[in-house]
Amino acid sequence: MKTLRIATPDDAEAVRAIYAPVVTASTISFELEPPSVPEMRSRITATLATLPWLVSLDAAGQVDGFAYAGRHRERPAYAWAADTTVYVREDARGQRVGTRLYAELFSHLSALGYHQAFAGIALPNAASVALHESAGFVPVGVFREVGFKFGAWRDVGWWQRRLGDGVPPGPPGVFRAA
Repeated sequence: MKTLRIATPDDAEAVRAIYAPVVTASTISFELEPPSVPEMRSRITATLATLPWLVSLDAAGQVDGFAYAGRHRERPAYAWAADTTVYVREDARGQRVGTRLYAELFSHLSALGYHQAFAGIALPNAASVALHESAGFVPVGVFREVGFKFGAWRDVGWWQRRLGDGVPPGPPGVFRAA
């Protein structure tokens, strides 16, 4: 049975283990060097100060995926939009880990008053496109040749998913890990 929970800084090593191969062996991430465990711990802590970071646990209780949200842009009028990210451990892909993580992440974001979620996908990446579209994202455009990795220019497609009902908002809430 897979479970989901709020990440803690203690998850940094497991999160890094999932993310590092994506950085070093693919163009999925535009980072060029994997973050260290202390850096990943810092990222988790910083995110949890205002937004959710979730982990999925496999039957053995090991982290097999993670998802989190970040601010879409800094200008105040963007306050109700969030960028979202999901990564799944290689041996857990195809088991709906990403789908469950996203469903829970969207529930948290909606409860906080967020109206739109965005996701950037380095192209090509058919698996990520399929995951995002199955989670309700629709394509909104492509930034052509926006990143340079492994000796070539890379495109990033952008997807969008509506979260809220469009009621004029109060300020978005701040996530509080229990």
